[in-house]
Amino acid sequence: MIRKNRNSVAILTGNETEEELVALSEDIFRYYGLGCRNVSKLFVPKAYNFDAFFKAMYHWNPIIHQSKYANNYDYNKAVYLMSLFKMLENGFLMVKEDDSFSSPIATVFYEHYESESQLKATLEAKSDAIQCVVSNGFLESEIKFGHTQLPNLWDYADNVDTIAFSLKIC
Repeated sequence: MIRKNRNSVAILTGNETEEELVALSEDIFRYYGLGCRNVSKLFVPKAYNFDAFFKAMYHWNPIIHQSKYANNYDYNKAVYLMSLFKMLENGFLMVKEDDSFSSPIATVFYEHYESESQLKATLEAKSDAIQCVVSNGFLESEIKFGHTQLPNLWDYADNVDTIAFSLKIC
């Protein structure tokens, strides 16, 4: 089957509970962040404070002892520092402001939003690049924190029923 490359995003308001942010860590780190359902981009309000986010991610810190993950972390951190990119990090995860959806291993990109209406317009315009949107009460089609890797049987990749598609071409 031919598929497009898609990534998942999360919308944060700064009002998330600790439990929601801990659940988000599953969406980010499960399968080393390599799947299209893994969150690789955050949308955050202006002046978002990442302290609670990093605290909620911390239980994943043993991941840095996996050599391939650590190599990616070290490499990307060196590139960001040498390029003078602004980023935040906690010793095993970096967050970097970037308008791309696909972030490298050990990095989550983020982008600020001005208003909910502006963000909804952005998400609509870029919908072909987005697999899942994780949030709490933002969109009708959102996925709850911690559930990106728990799809229902009817949650088709790229919203295409592959069985129906296969039957049509037979």
